[in-house]
Order: sequence, then C-alpha cells, then structure tokens
Amino acid sequence: MKMETIIDSHAGVFTHETVPTTYVDVKSVRYAYRAFGKKVGVPLVFLQHFTGTMDNWDPAITNALAQNRYVILFNNKGVASSEGNAPDSVSEMAKDAIDFIEALGYDQVDLLGFSLGGFIAQEIAANRPSLVRKLILAGTGPIGSEGVTQLEAVINEGMKDGPANALINLFFTKSERGISTGTAFMNRLKSRTVDRDIPNSAITIGAQAKAIITYGYQQDEGYQQLAAIKHPVLIVNGTFDLIVPTINSFTLSQYLVNSKLIIWSDAGHGGLFQYHEDFNREAEVFLGSN
Repeated sequence: MKMETIIDSHAGVFTHETVPTTYVDVKSVRYAYRAFGKKVGVPLVFLQHFTGTMDNWDPAITNALAQNRYVILFNNKGVASSEGNAPDSVSEMAKDAIDFIEALGYDQVDLLGFSLGGFIAQEIAANRPSLVRKLILAGTGPIGSEGVTQLEAVINEGMKDGPANALINLFFTKSERGISTGTAFMNRLKSRTVDRDIPNSAITIGAQAKAIITYGYQQDEGYQQLAAIKHPVLIVNGTFDLIVPTINSFTLSQYLVNSKLIIWSDAGHGGLFQYHEDFNREAEVFLGSN
C-alpha cells in the first residue's frame, strides 16, 4: 500500500485548515485532493454530498479522525477544483472515485460517504469489494431511496430565505439546539482561510441532481446491491433528514448484514456534524486501530 508523507516544515503535520491542495492526473483529468493525518494503516477517503466541495467537510470531524489515520478529501471529476465533466449517474461517479483512489496507489481504503457520497460508497463496495475495508454511511440510503426524487422541492424550500442559510435549513432541525449547532457548524466551515476551493458550476450541480433523482427512481428488487456488501458498515443519521429521509437508514441497516445503525434525536441530514463529538467516538471504535 502506498503511503504518502505531507509535512509542513514550519508548522509540523498539516491539519484541515493548513494542508495544501494537491493534484493527481487520472486518465487525462486532474483531480484535486487534500491528504493529512497519521500515515499508518488504511486511509479514510471522504465522499462528499450534493454541491459540496472539500471545504464543506467539518474540520471538527476531519481533524479528529486524522489523529489516528490518514484522511483524504477530494473533489470527484468535474467537482469544484477538479477538472473534467461531472457525470450524471452514481455508477459513473463511483468509477471515477475508484480511478482516483487507484491513481494514488492504494489497494484498500475505508470510505466515509455522506448523502450523495454514501450512494457512491455503496456502488464502490458492491462492485469493487476488495478495494474497501470498512464503510461509514451518513445521511444516505439505498438504490430507490424514498424521498430523494423530491430533491428539487426540498432544496428550494431550504433556500427560501437565501442561499446563505441553505445548509442550516437542510442539515439541521429548527429547534434551539439545531439552530445553535448549525450556526457553529457554519462557523467551523470558515476556519480554513487560505487556498479555499472554488464553487461548483451550474453544470456540475445539474449533473449531480440528475444522478440523485435517477438513483431515487431506480429499482433494486430485493436490495441485491446491499446484499452484495459484506463489509462492516456504520450507518448514522438524524431523526429528521429532509434530503434522504431517515427511513432509508433503517432500510440500509435491515439489508446490510454486517451493519450498526445510530440515529440521533433532534437532528437532521447533518446529524454527524451536529453530534460530531459522539460521531467521532463511534467512528474511532468502528474503524479500529490502524
């Protein structure tokens, strides 16, 4: 397994806030990524949500998990600072992610897939099982997930008081705790002040939306894809997920034969960010020592 060393001679080991963006060419397409943490064992690759970039990962999670493992954040093809055209299907996104992982020289990784990233993670685990050791699936669901075909209406509702509030509206509940932790999350996202990612283009957002809605309309009789995933899986979500309704997390736990399900009360799609301290503890136990 290839292990990379990224060290800042002035500041020591890099963190979420300081690690530089690195690039790798994959089939004539340049992918942007940031890798940091403890360079032992199996690396943890983060697969991002709809419209998200590397800067949308919560440093309260990435920095904590990087204490004991190598963390890799990346933009898939056509996303933000990565080149190419974003595909409009989950299966093609998964193939691109596999190409990226293999281009870094890894023969096995752990995957943390959030929302759309969780769809992609399942595709990778089912179709390239040897590449994956363990899976964390957050705010996501199986092929044919209930409610995801309503993505456009949900996003529009979340943006009704402006795009600046969209993530709080869509990821967190309207309780006092939900609003407070959502605001704290948004402030943490600003902690990286240099070398920030570029926004996604309208073309990329459209392709991702089509992929998600198509995924929701697809059918997988008997949940054959989930049955094919034998890996250890940690599933997490909040009780009030607006984007990938929470019932889908129960479906995952029912058909993934080696899984554990955690549902946080008074939490939404971004439950792992709201309860990041608990999530980090659970993820550390699940991933184990490297």
